[in-house]
Amino acid sequence: MTVAPQNPQTPRGVPRSQPLPPGGYVHREPGPLRRALPWLVLAALVVGLVVLGYFLVRSLANSQKSFTIYFVEGGWKRFLLFLLAASGLLALTSLVGQRIGQVRTGRRISYLAVLGDQLTHLFLILVVLIAIYPLFYVLLAAFDPNNSLFAFPDFGNPNIFYKTGLLPQLSGLSYDNFRQLFEGFSMPGWQVLLAGIVGAGLAAMLILLLLQRFGRESAGLDRTRTWITRILLAALAILIIFMTPAQFTGGTNESKFLLSVRNTLFVSGLTGALAILLSTTAGYAMARLRFPGRFQTLLFFIFIQMFPVFLALVAVYTLMVLLGLSNTFTGLILAYSGGAIAFNTWIFKGYVESLPESLEEAAMVDGATRWQAFQRVVLPLSGGILVFIFLNQFIGTYAEFILANVLLTGVEKWTVGIMLLSFTSGQFSTKWGVFAAAATLGAIPIVALFYGFQRYFVGGAVAGGVKE
Repeated sequence: MTVAPQNPQTPRGVPRSQPLPPGGYVHREPGPLRRALPWLVLAALVVGLVVLGYFLVRSLANSQKSFTIYFVEGGWKRFLLFLLAASGLLALTSLVGQRIGQVRTGRRISYLAVLGDQLTHLFLILVVLIAIYPLFYVLLAAFDPNNSLFAFPDFGNPNIFYKTGLLPQLSGLSYDNFRQLFEGFSMPGWQVLLAGIVGAGLAAMLILLLLQRFGRESAGLDRTRTWITRILLAALAILIIFMTPAQFTGGTNESKFLLSVRNTLFVSGLTGALAILLSTTAGYAMARLRFPGRFQTLLFFIFIQMFPVFLALVAVYTLMVLLGLSNTFTGLILAYSGGAIAFNTWIFKGYVESLPESLEEAAMVDGATRWQAFQRVVLPLSGGILVFIFLNQFIGTYAEFILANVLLTGVEKWTVGIMLLSFTSGQFSTKWGVFAAAATLGAIPIVALFYGFQRYFVGGAVAGGVKE
């Protein structure tokens, strides 16, 4: 008797004798439980939120009301009525939009799909407003001369936004907090000229960005943007390097805030440049060279990324003291750069492996050495990933606080994070207004850098994960 061979990869439920479709995949409709699972999860979330809201309202009703919170009786009812009114308006606009869309396209459009999109947009708008309000609140606190982070309610005002303290009285805002940050600061004429060049460069970049948004992209605009960027970075670098603590003659910590911004930009810029130097050479060696211990080194890089940096604070501080680099920018830059090698090396290694190796082989056939092939072939093709590595390291260093607080002492060496801490460290002298003003000014470089080079973050984050 002859037994027909059976395909061990035949899916269950498919007869052995029936030939499989191309690829060996058989589509199956999901069962009732699987189709109902998302709705069950959604129902569980809704029930959980309702129960949480019930106990929250109950606890607020039974507890003593704080003087910083204005309790609105039946406020949740007004909010629900607002949601119902907004949903009804969206239902009407969805119906109108569906009719207009069907007339213009000549195709059938589902009303529920249009209404679902509108309700989703309403939910996202509410989420965005809730997320942005704290930033808006801090910005308003920066102009509050009362040096308070709390906008106390104005119970006599009929406007609910002023009555509940959601908005302060705009008539009482001033620039006193910002003025304290610039007291005693002086600039020579050549630095004023460089500051003007930086401001003009930022304005020109904004104009070019608007032209690009309106579709007026051309090779001439690209060249202009490149030269403006170079001039802007050169002027900013000279201004940062040659600014000295002697220019800040104020007697308070507030007057040294711009010096802390200069220190942070100086440390972050050098750390980003050193990260490029270390990660590109190490990443290229890991991608192209074969040597004993290569695989173990890569595993070690992954292993050390599992632990946060502050676990090594004692070791880093001891090492800097033994080397005589404590309370120096050199020691802080070396500590930052050492922690950046592992991640950036992996990123650049993955990017180099996506480049055709034949390009380097052709260069070496023509007489180039391995270093020349790396310098003249690989690096010119790696502009985007190099910018991503620099910006990633720059932003991470700019926002770092723990290591800088341990290694640096003295107001003239402080970075932005330590300076902000000094404004809130006093038990009875917390300067919330100055803190908010300093936080607003300190965030401007990072916001401008992020939105100016956003495309490099999007492209660089996935550049090392593509194989071709």
